[in-house]
Amino acid sequence: MYKKTGFSLQVTGIALAVSQAFAPEAMAQQQAAEQTVVVTGIRASARSSVAIKRDTMEVVDSITADDIGKLPDLNVAETMTRIPGVQGYRYGGEGASPVGAGSGLTIRGLSGQTASQINGRAFNTAGGREFNIESAIPGMIAGVDVYKNPSAEHIEGGIGGLVNIRNRNPSDFKGPTVAASISFSNNDLAKKTDPELFVMGANRIDLGGGSRIGVMGAAVYQKSTGRSDNNPANRGGSLKRAVRADSAEYATRAAANTANSPFQPMSAYVGRSDVNFMDNVGTTGANMPNLAGLTADQISNVISATGVNSNAFQETIMRERKGLNLAGDYRVSNTLRFYAEANYVYYLYHQNYRGLNSVDGANVQNLQTTPFNYTEALANRNINGGSNDVLVSKRLLSGSFLNSAVTSMGGDEHTPYTTWVGAAGAEWSPTADLSLKADFSYIKSDKTQDNRNVLMDSAPGKLWSTNRIADGAPHQLTFTGPDLSDPANFVFRQYENGSNQSWDDSGHATALSGAYSLDVGPFNRLKFGTRYAHMDSLYKNFRPGSRPLTTDGLALTANRSNAINASTMGSAIERAPTNFMGGDAGYAGGFAVYKPDALLGNQVQTAFPKSGIPQDGAYPELAGERRYVEENTLAGYLVGEFSAMDERLKGSVGVRVVRTTGTAVARATGLNGALVDVVGKTSYTNSLPTFNATYDISKESLVRFAYGRGMTRAGIGDLNPSISGVNTSTGTANVGNPDLRPLVADSFDLSLEHYFSKTNYASLAVFDKQIDGFFNNLLSCQTLDPAVAGPYTGSVGNGCSGGQYSVSKRVNAEKGYARGVEVAGQYFFDGAEGILKNFGVSGSYTYVTTANPLNFGTAAAPRVVRMAQPFQSKHNYSVSGMYEDKKLSARLAYTWRSMSLFNDVAINPIDSRSIDAYGILDGSINYEIADNLTLSFNAKNITNKALHRYIGEPDYKTGIELQHYGNGRTFVLGLRYKFGAL
Repeated sequence: MYKKTGFSLQVTGIALAVSQAFAPEAMAQQQAAEQTVVVTGIRASARSSVAIKRDTMEVVDSITADDIGKLPDLNVAETMTRIPGVQGYRYGGEGASPVGAGSGLTIRGLSGQTASQINGRAFNTAGGREFNIESAIPGMIAGVDVYKNPSAEHIEGGIGGLVNIRNRNPSDFKGPTVAASISFSNNDLAKKTDPELFVMGANRIDLGGGSRIGVMGAAVYQKSTGRSDNNPANRGGSLKRAVRADSAEYATRAAANTANSPFQPMSAYVGRSDVNFMDNVGTTGANMPNLAGLTADQISNVISATGVNSNAFQETIMRERKGLNLAGDYRVSNTLRFYAEANYVYYLYHQNYRGLNSVDGANVQNLQTTPFNYTEALANRNINGGSNDVLVSKRLLSGSFLNSAVTSMGGDEHTPYTTWVGAAGAEWSPTADLSLKADFSYIKSDKTQDNRNVLMDSAPGKLWSTNRIADGAPHQLTFTGPDLSDPANFVFRQYENGSNQSWDDSGHATALSGAYSLDVGPFNRLKFGTRYAHMDSLYKNFRPGSRPLTTDGLALTANRSNAINASTMGSAIERAPTNFMGGDAGYAGGFAVYKPDALLGNQVQTAFPKSGIPQDGAYPELAGERRYVEENTLAGYLVGEFSAMDERLKGSVGVRVVRTTGTAVARATGLNGALVDVVGKTSYTNSLPTFNATYDISKESLVRFAYGRGMTRAGIGDLNPSISGVNTSTGTANVGNPDLRPLVADSFDLSLEHYFSKTNYASLAVFDKQIDGFFNNLLSCQTLDPAVAGPYTGSVGNGCSGGQYSVSKRVNAEKGYARGVEVAGQYFFDGAEGILKNFGVSGSYTYVTTANPLNFGTAAAPRVVRMAQPFQSKHNYSVSGMYEDKKLSARLAYTWRSMSLFNDVAINPIDSRSIDAYGILDGSINYEIADNLTLSFNAKNITNKALHRYIGEPDYKTGIELQHYGNGRTFVLGLRYKFGAL
């Protein structure tokens, strides 16, 4: 229901996209809701979220903080998985991005295609278009809105959905308000206790005559330590042929075999019936076993060893977050208001990692196999057509790999993210019918990554029997041999700094918007606005690469003649934790490893003066890998809102037109080593119409329909016109594409919603997104920039002519879709008798299916396969039970999702990875021990579950675990104080 109140014109900006155009009524409704909901707690939060869902004409779901500094979960990404249609990922025990970039959220089956905003302004993490949601700080957030089919007044950018994070502002408070909290968290696997501190103050000062000033400030510091124990194994067919040591072939091989130090020669096992030599079996170009020259008997002994080579890998993950939110406004009168705000987020992902890898010997004692059909479908998607033949019918199950060497790795990663945005603007209503808004914003986002490690190898003569059982969850691994915790059994191999890079992004935006109320014609209100935004992103790489840690500064020799024994530098060596996976994987840890803290600064350089490691912080830039992108967008929108049938039918129709221009510069190493800047320019225009309609079937029930066209621009890294990997011998190269156009989706929504009260509801929604222009890497023939590479003149055929190269290039390819059903609801038993009235339940279920067309062929000879989107689970649900009385409140939430594809698809399914189905149980208890003083206790991952990865894709289930994880449980005890009220 909309009254004739003025309209709001909004300019949102800063390279951050505005999530709402703030039509006067939308803003009035929001302010009214904020002023009405004065009761804190679970019910107030639920009521506020329901009001947003019901009263907004768009398809939106929200979560509102229970109180100041009290989002329902300890991690924003985890909170958002309670929203229907939203799936998240947990890494190291917390909701996180699976690959360190993007939001880590999958909305309606689409990952990496989400627009991010804060307070209606575009918000991104350096190097990407999304905000890395794991860096968000729950204590700073008032609520989160997820728009699943945004209308024309919202900033474009995400076909999956729009996530708007709402911080508090001075208008939320009626007078002096102070809130503070302190808490301590402990992970039972990491065994480390960390603090979180939060403080907020706000006040509103009435100046008389309708004039007032409001101010607010909030700051937070949060630290957490978690663990990620896992046992990464191998993918692929990994085909082997078992040759028994008591066979004639083995004896012949042994006679020809020499002592390949440090491995024991085959002659030691000749004649033994309990030992087999694992002979490698190659594959053809179609990933088929190369069985040429083998007899039928030999072919019968070919087995798959996929998933066998699991190792021990343990990560201690330390996350540190700092946040600052400042806001102030000056309301001159009821028609004129000026405001300013600033948001700062600092997030440090700091990881110490320790790994023990077995370099398995080729002779296996007590070899055991198990049935396993390695089919053409698994090998190559049955590229040859016809029947799906079984290539190999068994796989290696267990055995002792004799005379194995080991490698120990100690590493450290520091990846700090910094994002801040400042904004200022004015809201003016010159008449009762007209409201205008101007918003100016600036964003600065930086990210660096420094990942370094030291590798140690077995000392001369030190060998182990590596005992493996490649079955169950987790796979079993034990060692027989020298003491793995003794540094004397290791020598140093090399120092590696493979990731040392930086991203430097900035942007600004100016948005002007408004609304005008009408008395005649089909529309009762018009919204209009324009927005200009500028963004630039600079990437630099300082990777120094590997450096030998030997007596002469040269690579470690096979006989270790130039080795430095690890025992000579005992202060840099530590013992890895001895509770690896709680002992469930067989080997419980305790191996000698280079101390991660000893990697920092110039410690390794000082300890190994002949290594040639550059001075820390002064690494020379790899100038040939620099890239820069500049992008400008100019958008305008017009939306008309209408009502009919005594306002039982309400809706809007509008269009947003966006002009995008950009310049991308990639620095490449050209002929004779000269640096060449390759420049690409692009420009395109998109028209994005939207339509929303809501019909009140009754006072309690409504049906909602929405149509919208959205767009997702290509990733910043994909737009660079880079030329890399040029191979003049084979005539191949990789080429970037600044001409990539956005993915465009036509989205349709239909929902039926019933509201039992202001708090209780049930809803059923169906959705369909028709997507055009999925990004895909294709091979094509292309002439390269002559400054970078001359015409191809090699003798190896590359399928091209005229000196062209066969290049891999990302292009806009096929059409796909995302469609499904969402069921959601919540119910508080307010009218019940006795203690039952204190209880409530909420839940949601989502079914979603997607088609992501991938071309595994070439542009000339396409071979398109429709796959599910990465990280999309076909089924997921969340259910919560709640209790609340005057003193005590509690919540128990369980979230489950079915199997999903992990990251990108491999050409051959046996090389892909899946995440197994999993469910996570979290809980919290709050007790008011005195007025305004609350004691809280949170428990995460109560049942101690983790996201295990499997070999193959969900449609090609192998049943072979690739990587088992252990994260432990996390417990948080806190105390919150609040004076004043919203």
